[in-house]
Amino acid sequence: MRKKVAILMGGWSTEREVSLVSGAAVSKSLRQAGYQVTLIDVQRDVGSLLAQLLPKPDVVFNALHGRFGEDGTIQALLDILDIPYTYSGLMASAIAMDKPMSKSLFEKAGLFVAEHIIISRKDVLAGDFMSPPYVIKPTNEGSSVGVHVVKSERNKVVLANGIWPYGEKVMVEAYIEGRELTVSVMGDQALAVTEITTDHGFYNYSAKYEKAGSRHVIPAKIEKSVYDQAMQMAVTAHQALGCRGVSRTDFRYDGKTLYILEVNTQPGMTPMSLVPEQAAYAGISFEDLVIWMVENAECDP
Repeated sequence: MRKKVAILMGGWSTEREVSLVSGAAVSKSLRQAGYQVTLIDVQRDVGSLLAQLLPKPDVVFNALHGRFGEDGTIQALLDILDIPYTYSGLMASAIAMDKPMSKSLFEKAGLFVAEHIIISRKDVLAGDFMSPPYVIKPTNEGSSVGVHVVKSERNKVVLANGIWPYGEKVMVEAYIEGRELTVSVMGDQALAVTEITTDHGFYNYSAKYEKAGSRHVIPAKIEKSVYDQAMQMAVTAHQALGCRGVSRTDFRYDGKTLYILEVNTQPGMTPMSLVPEQAAYAGISFEDLVIWMVENAECDP
């Protein structure tokens, strides 16, 4: 008898819809592989979630995205329940979602990061904190939610409405002109380097999830030395944060230096997602990918 797998999906973050698509795709493949699958649309009701997790499944496939789903919160609950789950554990998940903290660890691991400062929301709205071009980011969101690229004084107007629903702290990062690269890691093995191009200006939420929102070149048409460096840097970042299972690391390449942007400890599993695409390039089907994730699921002791 195959394992009983509960798939956590939905949630209440800004990435709810993407999570539902990921969960549905994973469910279809696991059922085809013979697993007993239960879909749980997670709501902000811990009692209801606990009831749906009893009797305990053998494994939880965590298809939640964004805050609460990939920042260590749900991982902590599953650790308490002693239920193995996919992707990284509590600490790695929390650190990866905390952009300033993860950048600090990347630097200590010898990786290049873009110059950045952490300022208050009030200071962002007041302006005059860094000369363009720069990027404004929430300190703890995923999928490029809330990211603004300011390339000149003229397009500062994107912040003029004063709306910033992502907390009091804001990361302002120097914009790296160049190419967007990404590398998936499975276990401790990098799968491939993909170059991402888009007409959206940068790889934002719409570019990630709209049909034809981006174009993926796999393998990336870059020098072999840079390709190999990106593969190694992704593994180094994965290990520096203490990740397990599958992760995906994003880079900017300015023609001279590879700058690490962030590690996504819970990358999407939608039909347009990069991890399944890179796995397929490495000869791993979507079904084999999700089976591997289930069979290698763990929880923190």
